[in-house]
Amino acid sequence: MKVVPNIISIFRICLVPVFVIAYFADGQEIKYYAIAVYAIAGLSDFLDGFIARRFNAQSKLGKLLDPLGDKLMTFTVLICITITRHILLWAVLVFFVKEVLMGIGGLVLHKKAHVELPPANFIGKASTFVFYAVCIAIMLFRIPDNVAFILTSAAIGLALIALGGYILSYINIMKSRSSTIIEFVEIGEIECNQQSVQDVNETLL
Repeated sequence: MKVVPNIISIFRICLVPVFVIAYFADGQEIKYYAIAVYAIAGLSDFLDGFIARRFNAQSKLGKLLDPLGDKLMTFTVLICITITRHILLWAVLVFFVKEVLMGIGGLVLHKKAHVELPPANFIGKASTFVFYAVCIAIMLFRIPDNVAFILTSAAIGLALIALGGYILSYINIMKSRSSTIIEFVEIGEIECNQQSVQDVNETLL
């Protein structure tokens, strides 16, 4: 059962090129096949997380594959919509910068604190869901550019709030790590001092 969530995450990653083909192969304004692929990807995202929690099938590989599938699919959908409608270019740039910052934070945690990345928080999951809903709405309905801008801004706003939460988590982890190191140093100094006093006493005796 432990491998099932990872298989589902890999399946979602494999849907990324399928979405691109479905999006550009359909000459209609409404991309029905692409929407179907995107909806399946969203369902798989829910399914792998549910199975991992329900059957305690979480793994380090799964913690990497699950968010990777989400980010690849979201980024790909934003780019495809931008190519045809040219209204989400700014969203693509913001999304890219956000992911770069999170990647840098993850590397710092791995190198400096030697801890795993914090799991996706509620706001992060909510922003992913809102992105799914907004992108499907843009592909499905003839939404005016100004309305699409407002909806996308809401999704981006949630993503940035989630980024702020991740940054606070990084800072707290680094502070906790630094405090632990200082405590170890202080304990070591006390033990050394006690050993020195004991050596002096033994010498005098």
